[in-house]
Amino acid sequence: IFLTDGMIGMMRPLKCWSLVKTAAMWYAFLTVSINSSARALSISKPLQRFPFGKSTTCRMMSATSYSQSSSAEKNIVRRLKAVDAIEPTDGPVTIKGWVKTVRKQKTLAFVEVNDGSNLAGIQCVASFDALDEASINDLDAVSTGCSVIVQGPLVQSQGGKQAVEVAATKLKLVGRCPGDTYPLAKKRHSLEFLRTMAHLRPRTNTIAAIARVRSQLAGAIQIFPKSGFVYVQTPLITASDCEGAGELFRVTTLDLDNVPSLPLDKDADGRASNGVDYSKDFFGKPAFLTVSGQLGGETYACALGDIYTFGPTFRAENSQTSRHLAEFHMVEPEMAFADLNEAMENAENMLKYVVAHVLDRCREDLTFFANFYDKSLFTRLEKLVSKPFARVSYRDAITYLREEIAKDPSKWQYPEVEFGTDLATEHERWLAETKFESAVFVYNYPKKIKAFYMRDNDEDGGETVNAMDLLVPGVGELVGGSQREERLEVLLEKMKEVNLNPDDYWWYLDLRRFGSVPHAGYGLGFERLVTYVCGIENIREAIAYPRYPGHAEF
Repeated sequence: IFLTDGMIGMMRPLKCWSLVKTAAMWYAFLTVSINSSARALSISKPLQRFPFGKSTTCRMMSATSYSQSSSAEKNIVRRLKAVDAIEPTDGPVTIKGWVKTVRKQKTLAFVEVNDGSNLAGIQCVASFDALDEASINDLDAVSTGCSVIVQGPLVQSQGGKQAVEVAATKLKLVGRCPGDTYPLAKKRHSLEFLRTMAHLRPRTNTIAAIARVRSQLAGAIQIFPKSGFVYVQTPLITASDCEGAGELFRVTTLDLDNVPSLPLDKDADGRASNGVDYSKDFFGKPAFLTVSGQLGGETYACALGDIYTFGPTFRAENSQTSRHLAEFHMVEPEMAFADLNEAMENAENMLKYVVAHVLDRCREDLTFFANFYDKSLFTRLEKLVSKPFARVSYRDAITYLREEIAKDPSKWQYPEVEFGTDLATEHERWLAETKFESAVFVYNYPKKIKAFYMRDNDEDGGETVNAMDLLVPGVGELVGGSQREERLEVLLEKMKEVNLNPDDYWWYLDLRRFGSVPHAGYGLGFERLVTYVCGIENIREAIAYPRYPGHAEF
């Protein structure tokens, strides 16, 4: 059978297994209707793809070997994740994980095992009469933190905390964990302490729950390609400063430990200056870690229409606040033939979709956060999904703030607010939590506090730009975006005002020379989204290994 798989652009023979996979891909494609012209993302639940995965036991093998394998698999005790342990089973299952607690009595032992798939884990009840000698010997050495494999049927639990438990018939100690040196004893540790144990902190309830919610949020971001957006991987190493703020990490292969060996730049007379000659460096010019994938994303949006990036970004900002990281992730859509209103509509629908997704998929973990971190979590998240976002101009927001601050300036850390003020977190949170009691877009910011690429507003002579920030209760700014400046002459003048060399951005300017088009986009700080959804205060808990000034451990 000859078919094309769309990958190499030619007809080629496909083996039976490839045929099955290709048929499944076409089945999934034909059953998912994509409205690529609608930028406002649908928050309806996307259709499931054809179910290939671990649960499907298809392999590339002959009919004979498949038959033999099927027969052999009947004798294998299937592995079950704790999250899927819902009802009693007729036969034994295998649980693999790490011991959270163990209680040993004269004839029984209660071992709570967590495999990371849920918050509760699963209780394994080991009757000494039902265990063989090897299992009993291993059970004697079991302690909190060690890894084990437990086999036995799922039975109705005699306790009230869980519906089912494992009636253990075999227990194998895989990895020991000395209780006298294990740093995560069975007690509640501070989040600050856990940051010093970032390699072990995923075993705690809080960090494990954050990781699961983060994973679901990242998966929900895939609503973009389902809505006709093309996923583009923009470079991490760049020669451009997207924000024009100069807060970049330099990338170099020059030997900084040997200062006398550094090549020096020369002035017009050929004399060495104090500056480094980066033409001798790896890239032949100064290079940095990117602060945003936006500029690269714009180039593809101006060819493919709607695109998005989702990857790490870096900022060398000397900030120790609970809202900033030196390494973080950004979701950045760019839309051609779009204005600021369309960008705001897209951001609102995207955020409603991903939050609704975790409300549906992460109920147990969110309940944990509601109990221990934010009592109003469910109310806040459900309100975000159901209530339209408010919109207010920057000028009006300043007016509302000045009126409120005038009542009692002593309550505010930054009481001086006027047109041109870059809003502080306390200002943002007051607008979202008190003034509007909902997520709110603030738009049309002063030109002098925003980036060079944002489009000047014609109606006020360019005093403001077509930019917006989305403020949400509990966090403040979550999304920042704008309509991009598509007029070449205007953009050149703006770059001159902030001392950017147009030669460094020649490729970016070419977008305005050849088929320029109005376009808009925004950036969503992914770790800030995680903190918002989980109700945690410090962004350093929202990422596996936080990077911030003075800290690059692990």
